[in-house]
Amino acid sequence: MSVVPVSAQIQTEVSTGKDSLYVIGTEGSIDVVDTTGLEVDRRDSVVFNPDPMKAVWLSALVPGLGQIYNRRYWKLPIVIGGFMGLTYAVSWNGRYYTDYSQAYRDVMDSDPTTDSYINFLPYNRRNDKEWIESNTEWLKSAMKRKKDFYRRNRDLCIISMIGVYVVAMIDAYVDAQLYHFDITPDVSMHLLPAVMEPTPFSSTSLGLQCAITF
Repeated sequence: MSVVPVSAQIQTEVSTGKDSLYVIGTEGSIDVVDTTGLEVDRRDSVVFNPDPMKAVWLSALVPGLGQIYNRRYWKLPIVIGGFMGLTYAVSWNGRYYTDYSQAYRDVMDSDPTTDSYINFLPYNRRNDKEWIESNTEWLKSAMKRKKDFYRRNRDLCIISMIGVYVVAMIDAYVDAQLYHFDITPDVSMHLLPAVMEPTPFSSTSLGLQCAITF
Protein backbone atom coordinates (compact mmCIF):
# COMPACT_ATOMS: atom_id res chain seq x y z
CA MET A 1 0.00 0.00 0.00
CA SER A 2 1.28 3.46 -0.90
CA VAL A 3 0.13 6.75 0.62
CA VAL A 4 0.02 10.01 -1.37
CA PRO A 5 -0.94 13.38 0.23
CA VAL A 6 -4.06 15.08 -1.13
CA SER A 7 -6.14 18.06 -0.10
CA ALA A 8 -9.66 16.63 -0.24
CA GLN A 9 -11.52 13.33 -0.02
CA ILE A 10 -11.52 11.41 -3.31
CA GLN A 11 -12.39 7.98 -4.59
CA THR A 12 -11.22 6.90 -8.02
CA GLU A 13 -9.76 3.97 -9.92
CA VAL A 14 -6.41 4.17 -11.66
CA SER A 15 -5.27 1.75 -14.39
CA THR A 16 -1.57 1.25 -14.99
CA GLY A 17 -0.91 -1.21 -17.79
CA LYS A 18 -2.21 -4.66 -16.87
CA ASP A 19 -2.47 -3.95 -13.16
CA SER A 20 -5.57 -2.07 -12.08
CA LEU A 21 -5.42 -0.19 -8.76
CA TYR A 22 -8.37 0.85 -6.63
CA VAL A 23 -7.76 4.16 -4.90
CA ILE A 24 -9.70 5.12 -1.77
CA GLY A 25 -8.79 8.48 -0.36
CA THR A 26 -9.52 10.40 2.78
CA GLU A 27 -8.54 13.95 3.44
CA GLY A 28 -4.77 14.08 3.58
CA SER A 29 -3.93 10.76 1.89
CA ILE A 30 -4.70 8.30 -0.88
CA ASP A 31 -4.67 4.57 -0.12
CA VAL A 32 -3.83 2.54 -3.21
CA VAL A 33 -5.09 -1.06 -2.95
CA ASP A 34 -4.48 -3.88 -5.43
CA THR A 35 -7.67 -5.01 -7.18
CA THR A 36 -7.10 -8.52 -5.87
CA GLY A 37 -8.66 -7.33 -2.64
CA LEU A 38 -11.51 -5.78 -4.59
CA GLU A 39 -12.23 -9.10 -6.32
CA VAL A 40 -12.37 -10.86 -2.96
CA ASP A 41 -14.95 -8.31 -1.79
CA ARG A 42 -17.00 -9.00 -4.90
CA ARG A 43 -16.93 -12.72 -4.25
CA ASP A 44 -18.04 -12.17 -0.65
CA SER A 45 -21.02 -10.13 -1.85
CA VAL A 46 -22.37 -13.07 -3.89
CA VAL A 47 -25.45 -14.70 -2.35
CA PHE A 48 -24.46 -17.89 -0.52
CA ASN A 49 -26.15 -20.97 -1.96
CA PRO A 50 -25.13 -24.15 -0.09
CA ASP A 51 -24.92 -27.51 -1.84
CA PRO A 52 -27.11 -30.07 0.00
CA MET A 53 -24.95 -33.06 -0.93
CA LYS A 54 -21.79 -31.31 0.17
CA ALA A 55 -23.45 -30.45 3.47
CA VAL A 56 -24.40 -34.11 3.98
CA TRP A 57 -20.90 -35.41 3.25
CA LEU A 58 -19.30 -32.84 5.52
CA SER A 59 -21.69 -33.78 8.32
CA ALA A 60 -20.94 -37.47 7.72
CA LEU A 61 -17.22 -36.77 7.89
CA VAL A 62 -17.38 -34.75 11.13
CA PRO A 63 -20.71 -34.23 12.95
CA GLY A 64 -21.40 -30.51 13.07
CA LEU A 65 -19.29 -29.66 10.03
CA GLY A 66 -22.38 -29.59 7.83
CA GLN A 67 -23.97 -27.03 10.16
CA ILE A 68 -20.83 -24.88 9.93
CA TYR A 69 -20.93 -25.13 6.13
CA ASN A 70 -24.58 -24.02 6.15
CA ARG A 71 -23.60 -21.14 8.47
CA ARG A 72 -25.99 -22.34 11.17
CA TYR A 73 -23.41 -21.85 13.88
CA TRP A 74 -25.97 -21.86 16.71
CA LYS A 75 -26.67 -25.56 16.03
CA LEU A 76 -23.03 -26.57 16.56
CA PRO A 77 -23.17 -26.56 20.42
CA ILE A 78 -26.29 -28.76 20.25
CA VAL A 79 -24.61 -31.38 18.04
CA ILE A 80 -21.25 -31.34 19.84
CA GLY A 81 -22.90 -31.20 23.28
CA GLY A 82 -25.11 -34.17 22.40
CA PHE A 83 -22.14 -36.25 21.29
CA MET A 84 -20.02 -35.31 24.29
CA GLY A 85 -22.83 -36.08 26.74
CA LEU A 86 -23.62 -39.42 25.14
CA THR A 87 -19.94 -40.34 24.94
CA TYR A 88 -19.59 -39.74 28.66
CA ALA A 89 -22.77 -41.75 29.34
CA VAL A 90 -21.46 -44.69 27.27
CA SER A 91 -18.16 -44.63 29.16
CA TRP A 92 -19.82 -44.32 32.59
CA ASN A 93 -22.32 -47.13 32.02
CA GLY A 94 -19.64 -49.26 30.37
CA ARG A 95 -17.42 -49.07 33.46
CA TYR A 96 -20.23 -50.14 35.77
CA TYR A 97 -21.27 -52.90 33.37
CA THR A 98 -17.71 -54.27 33.40
CA ASP A 99 -17.53 -54.16 37.20
CA TYR A 100 -20.90 -55.83 37.74
CA SER A 101 -20.16 -58.44 35.07
CA GLN A 102 -17.01 -59.41 36.93
CA ALA A 103 -18.90 -59.45 40.24
CA TYR A 104 -21.59 -61.66 38.71
CA ARG A 105 -18.99 -64.13 37.43
CA ASP A 106 -17.33 -64.19 40.85
CA VAL A 107 -20.55 -64.82 42.78
CA MET A 108 -21.50 -67.59 40.37
CA ASP A 109 -18.27 -69.60 40.67
CA SER A 110 -17.15 -71.63 43.68
CA ASP A 111 -13.70 -70.06 44.03
CA PRO A 112 -13.53 -68.25 47.40
CA THR A 113 -10.66 -66.05 46.19
CA THR A 114 -12.80 -64.38 43.54
CA ASP A 115 -15.03 -62.12 45.59
CA SER A 116 -15.19 -58.76 43.79
CA TYR A 117 -18.93 -58.66 44.48
CA ILE A 118 -18.11 -57.83 48.12
CA ASN A 119 -17.16 -54.31 46.99
CA PHE A 120 -20.82 -53.67 46.17
CA LEU A 121 -22.12 -54.70 49.60
CA PRO A 122 -22.75 -52.31 52.51
CA TYR A 123 -19.71 -51.82 54.73
CA ASN A 124 -21.31 -53.65 57.65
CA ARG A 125 -21.84 -56.78 55.50
CA ARG A 126 -18.51 -57.06 53.72
CA ASN A 127 -16.89 -59.10 56.48
CA ASP A 128 -20.01 -60.99 57.51
CA LYS A 129 -19.36 -64.33 55.76
CA GLU A 130 -22.35 -65.97 57.42
CA TRP A 131 -24.70 -63.34 55.99
CA ILE A 132 -23.08 -63.63 52.56
CA GLU A 133 -23.43 -67.42 52.49
CA SER A 134 -27.05 -67.26 53.55
CA ASN A 135 -27.88 -64.68 50.85
CA THR A 136 -25.96 -66.15 47.93
CA GLU A 137 -29.01 -66.50 45.71
CA TRP A 138 -30.03 -62.90 46.40
CA LEU A 139 -26.50 -61.74 45.54
CA LYS A 140 -26.57 -63.65 42.25
CA SER A 141 -29.90 -62.07 41.33
CA ALA A 142 -28.80 -58.59 42.38
CA MET A 143 -25.51 -58.73 40.45
CA LYS A 144 -27.32 -59.97 37.34
CA ARG A 145 -29.93 -57.19 37.53
CA LYS A 146 -27.25 -54.54 37.88
CA LYS A 147 -25.19 -56.02 35.06
CA ASP A 148 -28.18 -56.07 32.71
CA PHE A 149 -29.24 -52.58 33.78
CA TYR A 150 -25.92 -50.93 32.91
CA ARG A 151 -25.55 -52.94 29.71
CA ARG A 152 -28.98 -51.76 28.58
CA ASN A 153 -28.15 -48.14 29.38
CA ARG A 154 -24.81 -48.39 27.57
CA ASP A 155 -26.46 -49.86 24.46
CA LEU A 156 -29.20 -47.20 24.49
CA CYS A 157 -26.56 -44.47 24.64
CA ILE A 158 -24.71 -46.00 21.69
CA ILE A 159 -27.96 -46.15 19.70
CA SER A 160 -28.65 -42.52 20.66
CA MET A 161 -25.22 -41.49 19.39
CA ILE A 162 -26.00 -43.11 16.04
CA GLY A 163 -29.34 -41.29 16.06
CA VAL A 164 -27.69 -37.91 16.69
CA TYR A 165 -25.21 -38.65 13.89
CA VAL A 166 -28.00 -39.42 11.41
CA VAL A 167 -30.15 -36.48 12.54
CA ALA A 168 -27.18 -34.12 12.09
CA MET A 169 -26.78 -35.34 8.50
CA ILE A 170 -30.50 -34.97 7.77
CA ASP A 171 -30.55 -31.51 9.35
CA ALA A 172 -27.57 -30.40 7.24
CA TYR A 173 -29.28 -31.63 4.05
CA VAL A 174 -32.67 -30.07 4.81
CA ASP A 175 -31.09 -26.83 6.00
CA ALA A 176 -29.11 -26.54 2.76
CA GLN A 177 -32.21 -27.30 0.67
CA LEU A 178 -34.34 -24.73 2.49
CA TYR A 179 -31.59 -22.15 3.02
CA HIS A 180 -33.44 -19.52 0.96
CA PHE A 181 -36.94 -20.64 1.90
CA ASP A 182 -38.99 -17.78 3.30
CA ILE A 183 -40.34 -18.92 6.65
CA THR A 184 -41.56 -15.48 7.70
CA PRO A 185 -44.63 -14.73 5.54
CA ASP A 186 -46.26 -11.34 5.72
CA VAL A 187 -49.35 -11.99 7.80
CA SER A 188 -51.62 -8.95 7.84
CA MET A 189 -55.26 -8.02 8.31
CA HIS A 190 -57.12 -5.24 6.54
CA LEU A 191 -60.52 -3.77 7.36
CA LEU A 192 -62.35 -2.27 4.39
CA PRO A 193 -65.83 -0.79 4.00
CA ALA A 194 -68.23 -3.05 2.12
CA VAL A 195 -71.78 -2.89 0.79
CA MET A 196 -73.94 -5.85 1.78
CA GLU A 197 -76.18 -7.06 -1.03
CA PRO A 198 -79.87 -7.23 -0.21
CA THR A 199 -81.39 -10.60 0.65
CA PRO A 200 -84.98 -11.77 1.02
CA PHE A 201 -84.59 -11.19 4.76
CA SER A 202 -82.67 -7.87 4.76
CA SER A 203 -82.16 -4.70 2.75
CA THR A 204 -78.94 -3.17 1.43
CA SER A 205 -76.61 -2.20 4.26
CA LEU A 206 -73.08 -0.97 4.91
CA GLY A 207 -70.47 -2.86 6.88
CA LEU A 208 -66.81 -3.77 7.24
CA GLN A 209 -64.97 -6.42 5.27
CA CYS A 210 -62.03 -8.18 6.93
CA ALA A 211 -59.27 -9.49 4.67
CA ILE A 212 -56.40 -11.61 6.08
CA THR A 213 -53.27 -12.00 3.96
CA PHE A 214 -50.91 -14.90 4.65
